[in-house]
Amino acid sequence: MNSTPIHGLIIRSTDVEDVPLLLKFVKGIAEYEHLSHMVLATEESLKQAFFGDRPYAEALIAELDTEPVGFLVFFHNFSTFVGKPGLYLEDIYVLPEHREKGIGAALFNKCVQIAKERDCGRMEWSALHWNPARKFYERFGAQLLEDWVIYRLDEIMISDLCSKID
Repeated sequence: MNSTPIHGLIIRSTDVEDVPLLLKFVKGIAEYEHLSHMVLATEESLKQAFFGDRPYAEALIAELDTEPVGFLVFFHNFSTFVGKPGLYLEDIYVLPEHREKGIGAALFNKCVQIAKERDCGRMEWSALHWNPARKFYERFGAQLLEDWVIYRLDEIMISDLCSKID
């Protein structure tokens, strides 16, 4: 989808100097999703998660004429059914003033290419039920998995459960 190059657009991997920018984008997507109150990330926590001894996630930055205008965060998971790693798209976000230009599609397509290069059996993500980006994903042929429900334990719940196990 939308494989037409966008003049002046570069999609690149991040490096440690991008940590403040990553946090800015995280706060931007949280604001868009009306979840700013849930952002606990700091520059230090992102630095450790992306560039520490054991990196847990990777990110791509979209730059239009050298201006950062969007990002995508992903990490690997694993499917025992498929017997291969998968790629989980955690966040994709383009600044509001740069939407509808194909930047989100370019980020998404780059992530698809990475999944193929890394022999991933699946690529998955979640979207809020009200998010208009659902139509964006469906244009790529993505399927809504109606049979699956997402469950979550947050950090406090994990600690509480561990205290009961010990």
